[in-house]
Amino acid sequence: MNPDRRTVLKAGLAASSLFLPLPYAWVWAQSEGAHQLLRAPKIALVIGNSAYRHTTTLNNPANDAKAIASLLKSFGFDVTMKLDASRAELATAIQAHVRKLAENKGIGLFYFAGHGLQLAWRNYLVPVEAAIKKETDVPQQCMEIGNLIDGLNAAANPMNIIILDACRQNPFGNDFRDTHKGLSQMDAPPSTLLAYATAPGNVASDGEGANGLYTEHLLKEMQVRESRLEDIFKRVRLEVRRKTQGAQMPWESTSLEEDFYFLPPPHLKARSDAEREKEFQEQFAAWEKIKASPEPAALTAFLLRYPSGHFSELAQQRLDHLLATQGEKRIQLPSSRDNPFSKGSATLDTRYRVGDSYSYRVLDPGSGGVTRQYTNAITEINAAQVIFDNGLVTDLLGNTLKMHDGRVFTDNQNIPVEFAVGKQWTTRYQVSRPNGQNQDVEMNYVIVSRAPLTVPAGTFDAFLIEGTGFTWSKGGKVEIIIRVWWDPQRVRRPIAREEFRQVRLEGGGGWQERRRFRPNLQGKVRVLISERHELTAYHQS
Repeated sequence: MNPDRRTVLKAGLAASSLFLPLPYAWVWAQSEGAHQLLRAPKIALVIGNSAYRHTTTLNNPANDAKAIASLLKSFGFDVTMKLDASRAELATAIQAHVRKLAENKGIGLFYFAGHGLQLAWRNYLVPVEAAIKKETDVPQQCMEIGNLIDGLNAAANPMNIIILDACRQNPFGNDFRDTHKGLSQMDAPPSTLLAYATAPGNVASDGEGANGLYTEHLLKEMQVRESRLEDIFKRVRLEVRRKTQGAQMPWESTSLEEDFYFLPPPHLKARSDAEREKEFQEQFAAWEKIKASPEPAALTAFLLRYPSGHFSELAQQRLDHLLATQGEKRIQLPSSRDNPFSKGSATLDTRYRVGDSYSYRVLDPGSGGVTRQYTNAITEINAAQVIFDNGLVTDLLGNTLKMHDGRVFTDNQNIPVEFAVGKQWTTRYQVSRPNGQNQDVEMNYVIVSRAPLTVPAGTFDAFLIEGTGFTWSKGGKVEIIIRVWWDPQRVRRPIAREEFRQVRLEGGGGWQERRRFRPNLQGKVRVLISERHELTAYHQS
């Protein structure tokens, strides 16, 4: 992902009752960019390699490619399909695909099913004639994915989708011992969704039916009307995880800035405040109904219904916990610390212990002076909460439920379960004050970068989360801008946090299409909060 392209944030509210049948239909407010994507030409290159000559043949790639190509044609894509392609045929087809995208400025889709492997952090698609015996054979006989990505970058078309169902076990056995399984992790290039059939460094099943397991569920979800592209892949991940009991976990990296639909709604339009409120209340009621359920099926159904909703991170964390207690052994991503093509990903460490403590200083960003210092120490942990000595209470993910001054928060997801550059989510909740006043809060978040950050407590490999949104009550609306740094596998609380709140007295700013807030610092404003918190010391047992 190119963080500079991430100038805006996405948000969305889910609608309708949890257990109604398909479609899962709810539609985000739309920007002009989404309309332009629908009007753009759609061009696909679909490849299925099954009949390998010098290694294991595969049952499903040819069938998968035919099914994907047929479905894309029904969606209006201009489709080129190649079966059992040689290296020369792969190269020619990719060059033609890139050239067509450059000429037509269309939406590009590249699908490959077959053998794939990684070497030195680079990913390669294996043509049918490859006979790999040593490492130097790989770049000479296979097609590096980087060649496709370089071509797409040069084409400068508005959006690309890359789907790789190519994460099977090393096809060359003892002749070539690759040091890593599956494909290597890559961050999506600009305006691209990159999808793997299973997580980097792991292998996928070829499947026993007419199609491979991953493509079987992909075909199903692509046909659900009014489904956003990213939600399609989230649902595929849930279904494959459920089918394999966690042994195969599809993976995506995205840098998309606009919504895309294979089957769009009849009319793309922004929704009214009343429509958004109704949708939120319905989603909130669905969450309240199942949030304490001991059954993974209830959480899975909720996530299938609301894959990008205001409670999806909380539902995912709860589902992960339930499945772990039932014996699911989730696959692990290998370390990507030395990977030049990815910033990697991380799951938040939530193994809180009584006695853990975190000390912070608060700075005035204008003067740089320290205005106060404080420490939060854990005194109690129960089934749903982490309780600190100064009145702070959080959920097990670290989201605030109560502050030292008595403010109480409804369920919120200001903190994600998993960290990866490009990840986006939204949250809405209510804050109740001891004096009886209530405030609603709605925030949109995106993880924009990962880089070293030095604070008094040390130097950390920190993900930066940027959030924008509003809080509103009878007294009016306040704009919020937040930047939070996390090292999720090293420290269980934030490394640093900046918060800026202001009231606009006249002109500029506000929710725009797709519920995006673009801070507009022109016009008269009154600043309510402007401060930076930095970790000065911490103790974790």
